[in-house]
Amino acid sequence: MTEHQQTAEQFIDWLKGQIPLINHMGLAEPAYDGDSLTLSAALAPNVNDKGTGFGGSLATLATLCGWALVTLYLRQQGRDCDVMIRDSQLKYLLPVTGDFSAITRLPEQSELDGFMSFMDSKGRGRLNLDVEIRQGDKVAMTLSGAYVAVER
Repeated sequence: MTEHQQTAEQFIDWLKGQIPLINHMGLAEPAYDGDSLTLSAALAPNVNDKGTGFGGSLATLATLCGWALVTLYLRQQGRDCDVMIRDSQLKYLLPVTGDFSAITRLPEQSELDGFMSFMDSKGRGRLNLDVEIRQGDKVAMTLSGAYVAVER
């Protein structure tokens, strides 16, 4: 197990104590390599009346995935910040009929450098992320979100 993976698992365990909803989503262990994060969930606790993935569960997992990646990145930079989603746009592309995953990765280094520059000078910054909800190799939903971090 890598240091990044252990950090992500500890983080998700901590988060389950902070946000009770995610204890009921059937989350699997996260996959994190320091650059990208994958959060997977079982379909059964996230099903709607049609037997497919509930849109609110898909949106929750995608939002959480982006939020967690920003938070983990800042912690690795030695920052103690509150992270919030400022705004997002969701696109539902396909019904989810089985277990699913949210996947996101950090943006290019130049964007990260700008983000950290704002953190250094203003104590806050904004980072834009794209998150995909996938079922297997198919993209079922996308989230484009702006996450804001504020130094505590």
